[in-house]
Amino acid sequence: MMIIGVDIGGTKCALSVPEGNDRVREVARFATTDVQGTLERLYAEISKLEPTNDVVFGVSCGGPLDAKKGLILSPPNLPGWDHIAICEELTKRFGGRAYLMNDANACALAEWQFGAGRGVQSMMFLTMGTGMGAGLILDGRLYDGITGNAGEVGHMRLAPVGPIGFGKRGSFEGFCSGGGIAQIAKLRISDFGGASILKDGPIREVTARHLGEAAVAGDELALAIWNEVGERLGEALALFIDLLNPERIVIGSIFQRCENLIVPSMNAVIAREALQDSARDCEVLAAELGDEIGSYAAVAIARYHEVNF
Repeated sequence: MMIIGVDIGGTKCALSVPEGNDRVREVARFATTDVQGTLERLYAEISKLEPTNDVVFGVSCGGPLDAKKGLILSPPNLPGWDHIAICEELTKRFGGRAYLMNDANACALAEWQFGAGRGVQSMMFLTMGTGMGAGLILDGRLYDGITGNAGEVGHMRLAPVGPIGFGKRGSFEGFCSGGGIAQIAKLRISDFGGASILKDGPIREVTARHLGEAAVAGDELALAIWNEVGERLGEALALFIDLLNPERIVIGSIFQRCENLIVPSMNAVIAREALQDSARDCEVLAAELGDEIGSYAAVAIARYHEVNF
């Protein structure tokens, strides 16, 4: 059996293959352009790999999708990708089997198979990047819900007012995603009366990255904002811990880069809000796969459907 991972993103696409049991190797990467041009390049790069008739494709893509039918349904970061039957096209051209999955679920599989979730039967993966999504591994299986929308945790409201994320004010995504953190920073900068590095440039251009750099430099305002983000993250994690009782929660992107700024206030809230026994038995860890997670995720989809874990 030959496995080929296909990672389709708003700015780039990548192909990857397994390398032994524990590694994945990216074999092609190219910019995402218009639909037809991108698909033609994708098929050309796959052809170079000389896929066999028993090839298995794992396709990772941002939603919305109809994963069961193998359809990409107009994701906001892929304009023009309207009802693209990607699985049907792949199997028609190359044979074998193809499986489509939203990127949050796929990344959960990747961290479970190759990264910080190895060895557990119940875990939750949080993206914590531009947005906030989740993938759920429960009792050794991916849980995706009746319509495939399980894990849309960013839509949860944590407060009646607050930054906007996922189209909802005061949502988890509003408080704990890159876009939401930037909103918090702009509001706090406007209200802050003291000196701060964050005031040196245009407020509208402040990002989570700027906030991290300022905090590392010891900026009082930046440190206070990260403390607030950690508290909101802790509130959400306490709910997940009580509801799902997972062995591990793995968090990517921003958490990986700013873990030391977030964890103290996050842990304080979990200790206060979550059930003691459940919190004690749940590890909260940074994701391990970093920028390569998309390539691992695509391979993980195929492995999940074809190999028992």
